[in-house]
Amino acid sequence: MNSDSFDSRNIFVCQQCGQCCNGYGGTYVTEDDIQHISAYIHTDVTSFIQTYCRISGGKPLLVQAENGFCVFYDQNCSIHPVKPLMCRAWPFIPGVLKDPSNWFAMANSCPGMNRDVSTETVLACVTAEINKLNR
Repeated sequence: MNSDSFDSRNIFVCQQCGQCCNGYGGTYVTEDDIQHISAYIHTDVTSFIQTYCRISGGKPLLVQAENGFCVFYDQNCSIHPVKPLMCRAWPFIPGVLKDPSNWFAMANSCPGMNRDVSTETVLACVTAEINKLNR
């Protein structure tokens, strides 16, 4: 199928299964994410970072609970209105543009991702969604 046949809703529909909240090396949070989440959960930025983040590669990541899920996941995202940029972008992430096979690898764990699409379609949709998010 050519990329004109699909838009992002045709290649991804969130099933709210929580699989993207489990493992995957963690969720990076931006300074804006930290400020928004801190305000949402009524804590200060310093306490938020100390309690809910660990540093990896010089950047803050949300910690995972003992069950491997994001610390803010409890049958659903408890910070959904202010969820991090990385979560809002999923699965339309830059790593797919670097290596389109990442889409198909991620789709093995995400039931909302359509695997029956061409690489061309994936690249077109991921590019469009990243551009929307960056506006």
